[in-house]
Amino acid sequence: MNQTHTDQVLQNEGAPAFYTTEEHHPENSTMLGFWLYLMSDCLIFAVLFATHAVVGRNFAAGPTPADLFDLNLVAINTAMLLFSSITYGFAMLQMERNAKAETLFWLGVTMLFGLAFLTIELYEFYHLIHEGAGPTRSAFLSSFFTLVGTHGAHVTAGIIWMVVLMIQVAKRGLIVENRRRLMCLSMFWHFLDVVWIGVFSFVYLLGVLG
Repeated sequence: MNQTHTDQVLQNEGAPAFYTTEEHHPENSTMLGFWLYLMSDCLIFAVLFATHAVVGRNFAAGPTPADLFDLNLVAINTAMLLFSSITYGFAMLQMERNAKAETLFWLGVTMLFGLAFLTIELYEFYHLIHEGAGPTRSAFLSSFFTLVGTHGAHVTAGIIWMVVLMIQVAKRGLIVENRRRLMCLSMFWHFLDVVWIGVFSFVYLLGVLG
């Protein structure tokens, strides 16, 4: 039976049974799909940045960024996320060397940096709300909490994903599927770094110094 594909027919008690010898997971399809997802995430953050640009000066006679933001604390938080990006790069280098234990170690360090980032962010939110500068106080604070909170939610999802991958790597090793998943998470994690640099520069720095 001649076909352009590798489909073949087996006779099973007189009834044909079809099967394919092709790879069920086409090469690069996951990476392409994940790039498309990241592009959709870019649109979400672009909308949030645009919203903040429009309403970021509407303080409703309330506190301004200069009154609220502690740039030293934000700088420390930024360092936590940037360090996590570096350590994830170390994990990928160890993955290329097929060093399972070292890959897990650097993933664990990355996760700790991510947790430190989230802890500082939650502390900042708690402090602002305690001072009466919650998301309902002004349009500026509504856009701020939405933008920074959305980024924090992404970091939380990334940490959960990282824990799941660490378990998979520990159980099954650095198989092809796990390598592909680690590559996708790497793209996601570095994307969050780029977004946060925009948040730090546009929301915090320009807010305080502008």
